[in-house]
Amino acid sequence: MKFVIQRVASAQVTVAQEVVGQIQHGYMVLIGIADSDTEQIADKMVQKLIALRLFEDAQGKTNLDLRAVSGSLLLISQFTLYADCRKGNRPSFIRAGAPAMAEALYQYIIAACKKEVPVVEQGVFGADMKVTLLNDGPFTVILDSEEICR
Repeated sequence: MKFVIQRVASAQVTVAQEVVGQIQHGYMVLIGIADSDTEQIADKMVQKLIALRLFEDAQGKTNLDLRAVSGSLLLISQFTLYADCRKGNRPSFIRAGAPAMAEALYQYIIAACKKEVPVVEQGVFGADMKVTLLNDGPFTVILDSEEICR
């Protein structure tokens, strides 16, 4: 599982020119799910996401987590995080989770985040989405379950 986390001043996702998810101050998270991922891996990744201290305190140090700043989440599924570009010029997505399994795990992640954070918005699994964001920093962090869950 991979999370690409961007600290944002604002972010929104649209599908067919309709805003389906929108947040202010918080994290916009792209979520890639592999066939080998499980709910247990998702739980560890969500806990790490929520506990990350990516917001500045009064001294300008990144010491505050999402809850400390009343931040929001915008969660967007993105199977392309598992693109394999080693051969040729057309990426292979063979490591990405099968759609039914990946969607179920994506919904599980959303539900887990809603238990921890008051405002959790989301994209539409499998849809053609347009994402707009104002990256705050810029500040981008990648969580990979192969590193987090060892």
